[in-house]
Amino acid sequence: MTMDYNTHSVLAIIPVYDEIGKIGKVISRFSKIFIDEICIILDSPSNIIRNEIKESATSIDVPIKIIENDIRKGIGYAIRQGITHAIKNNFDIIIVIAGNNKDNPIEIPKFLDAIINENYDYVQGSRFILGALHERTPILRVFLIKLYSLLWSILTKKLCTDVTNGFRAYKTKIFQNKQINIWQDWLDGYEFEFYIYYKALTLNYKTIEVPVSKIYPYNKNESYSKIHPIKNFWNILRPLVYLVLGLKK
Repeated sequence: MTMDYNTHSVLAIIPVYDEIGKIGKVISRFSKIFIDEICIILDSPSNIIRNEIKESATSIDVPIKIIENDIRKGIGYAIRQGITHAIKNNFDIIIVIAGNNKDNPIEIPKFLDAIINENYDYVQGSRFILGALHERTPILRVFLIKLYSLLWSILTKKLCTDVTNGFRAYKTKIFQNKQINIWQDWLDGYEFEFYIYYKALTLNYKTIEVPVSKIYPYNKNESYSKIHPIKNFWNILRPLVYLVLGLKK
């Protein structure tokens, strides 16, 4: 089925913190065919990152909006800045993708197809469903992700296979819902994306998972992810605890 991109305005949000040598590779794979603008939010940026983005931007035909924070504000804070930009500029679809080159922008049409052609409100990328691919993901990480996703499936009564995957898309209009309050300070970190997903699942928005690839680096000395399964355990679990128990809204 052909997608009519011309009837939709699509913003890609990329939160970036110290992704030297990676963010440029991500930017280079974007296309004006399926994205109208890229919004990059830089936390505590260096000139190296700025120059990398500037150089990569010349290789694509997509305009780039850059928002800078002098200090590290957190991924939730950054995505919220991107969403604010989307609302103010009337983008009706938001894509969130990592700046660490583990996600592939070429797969964005999968998300847009679900939203434009099938009228889904929220689309979650998954590396564990048919048609997906994941390479070099640490075994412990795979186990914990699947265990956490199972917990979500039980509590939300909706099938979830890859809750921690940061490759997502949603209609901007969901933030008009007063039951979704993304402006809370406790959502400045990793909690933010889990909060939105939980709300989408439990407020009966039309949601779906789409298969994506998640490729971890070859170099074992390179950081797999900024999310540490032990150090960030509470950040990941907290939204589920708070929302299920009604401690936050």
